Amino acid sequence: MAAITRFSKPSAISHIRRCLYSSSAAAVESNPHVTSPFGNHKITRRDPSERNVQWVFLGSPGVGKGTYASRLSNLLGVPHIATGDLVREELASSGPLSKQLTEIVNQGKLVSDEIIINLLSKRLEAGEAKGESGFLLDGFPRTIIQAEILKGVMDIDLVVNLRLPESVLIEKCLGRRNCSQCGKNFNVASINVKGQNGNPGISMAPLLPPSSCMSKLVTRSDDTEEVVKERLLIYNEKVSVYSLVLLHCKC
Repeated sequence: MAAITRFSKPSAISHIRRCLYSSSAAAVESNPHVTSPFGNHKITRRDPSERNVQWVFLGSPGVGKGTYASRLSNLLGVPHIATGDLVREELASSGPLSKQLTEIVNQGKLVSDEIIINLLSKRLEAGEAKGESGFLLDGFPRTIIQAEILKGVMDIDLVVNLRLPESVLIEKCLGRRNCSQCGKNFNVASINVKGQNGNPGISMAPLLPPSSCMSKLVTRSDDTEEVVKERLLIYNEKVSVYSLVLLHCKC
């Protein structure tokens, strides 16, 4: 099971909020003409007593953010919003961003802050229009800029950071499969890592599809070993800095 770093104490959340919001707030104060980072999309900041939970799931590609978030989504009745899914939906739509996103995703690169924030803001606004309350964000924020913007417009109740050894992450990513008919996700990897040097062992049984899906399984185009390693490298160099800010910010 993935190791979990949990940030839930009110005092810690309040401290993180001050740290991450400071630079974006200062920018707005120094320039009153700065527009909302979410553009023209209307996102309402609700009092915690008037909404459902607003949680964030962080972690490297393949760590299991989507698995945990989707299960909790069903349990809590809160929408699970994965930025990776938003990107794939945009790719499938053949919209103006489709070609640009195809090149970025197939190379394992990070999608720009501007594109991700635009896709997320549209999803949040659409959810509000349908009466949704709260969210479980999966894979956002991935950069300091995204974190600052999120804290500027939303109150986050809980941040969960999932971790696994890189060798396990690669094996999990290469084992991912999707049913081309029903759209459900599965994983054919069988992981059994012995504990050593004081570290616990890791055992994960495959998440196999029913017989009706077996012949319809497909692999994501970006789930090749080369691309997965590139994504993990980028995450370790750039994205995980956000977790360090959560843990060590002294603002």
